[in-house]
Amino acid sequence: MTAAKLHITTRLAPISVYSPYDGALVGSVDATDASEISELLARARRGAELSRNVPRHQRASILERAAQVVESRRDAFAKTIVLEAGKTIVQAQKEVLRCVNTLKLSAEEAKRNAGEIVPFDAYAGSELRQGWFTREPLGIITAITPYNDPLNLVAHKLGPAIAGGNAVLLKPSNLTPFSAINLVEVLLEAGLPQEVITVVHGDRELVSALVSARDVRMVSFTGGFATGEAISRIAGLKKLAMELGGNAPVIVMNDCDFDKAVGGCVSGAFWAAGQNCIGAQRILVQAELYDRFRKAFIEATEKLRAGDPLSETTDVGPMISEQAAERTKTAVDEAIAAGARLLCGHRREGTLYHPTVLEGTPTTCRLWHEEVFAPVVMLAPFDTLDEAIAMANDPDYSLHAGIFTNNLSVALEAAGRIEAGGVMINDSSDYRFDAMPFGGFKYGSMGREGVRFAYEEMTQPKVVCINRG
Repeated sequence: MTAAKLHITTRLAPISVYSPYDGALVGSVDATDASEISELLARARRGAELSRNVPRHQRASILERAAQVVESRRDAFAKTIVLEAGKTIVQAQKEVLRCVNTLKLSAEEAKRNAGEIVPFDAYAGSELRQGWFTREPLGIITAITPYNDPLNLVAHKLGPAIAGGNAVLLKPSNLTPFSAINLVEVLLEAGLPQEVITVVHGDRELVSALVSARDVRMVSFTGGFATGEAISRIAGLKKLAMELGGNAPVIVMNDCDFDKAVGGCVSGAFWAAGQNCIGAQRILVQAELYDRFRKAFIEATEKLRAGDPLSETTDVGPMISEQAAERTKTAVDEAIAAGARLLCGHRREGTLYHPTVLEGTPTTCRLWHEEVFAPVVMLAPFDTLDEAIAMANDPDYSLHAGIFTNNLSVALEAAGRIEAGGVMINDSSDYRFDAMPFGGFKYGSMGREGVRFAYEEMTQPKVVCINRG
């Protein structure tokens, strides 16, 4: 697999991309030298001028056509996700369908979210004034995307940016660049002007140049907390939108639908080999139900098949790299040494790390406080809702949480008190609909994704006021 030439010339060695499952070479992409930043920005400035002058109906048509093409090539897109990211084929197919929906939502946003009338006569002395505000593009946006959703998370940045009339400097993960490249090729095929999106591949030096450039008016980043902090230090005066991961709790109350809770928590913990920022990491179960839930949860987990992601019978594919799998094993070893009890799993075969369940994990362990981003989940009992909410809110960052209960009052109380960007009731924490606002509380995020909300982050109001007096 080779990448199309979507950016300017390069002087660095190509970046090779390997299958997480078997190590086979997937392909290579040209690396972009940070010294090219002036040329990249010049191209992006031309792209921003072109993009802002594309009428809204044309932006919408481009995005609609792109959605149709992606859907028509869904098998090819899904296979690319499997090869470069290691997601199972079933999971990859679902990601492609989400990408289609994200593009369609972006097309609708291009047509409808243009501004509002301002009621100037609501203030004494302004009775003879009338006007409105429009939503105008920011200009150039640097978008940096991760490996775990290599297609849909790119769509979540490109779709709203295009809808808003911006240009994008897109830096996908070096581990999974081809899904992003294929999506950009489809957008160009659908009629997007060539210079509106510039795809680059490279190292920290390149990222620093892209982030700190004065011409860039916004950085949209999805990735790790440490990288997000580093970006914020060098970005300068520009908008920052960051999704920095989570450590999702799911609360299971005594009165829940038991089978739904078990099934939802198993899926929520191990989807995409746990490489999911809203995946269930800490499952908190009311004490009276704990033993029954633990038994059923372990039985369901042990039935999951880990292996070849191209097989439709595989439930859990590989982690992104052997280093990631080994880091996971080390973190679990540390927790066990500190007193956690292993209930199942904790076997590594290359990049395959078998679904792992722990209980009794000390709250001082990094597994309890940090994002594990792996097929590892911790069970813990609680007595009262107050205790569960205190445990849920323990980490310094949080994206989503979940609660299973048939008591509406309990559900709404928990939703109000849990510190998270979203609380899923009778769903695991990993439910996400691409139209909803998405982001975290505390140190977990800055800004919101979700098409409408990202569009508003990527545009700015301009007020027009007419004085008739």
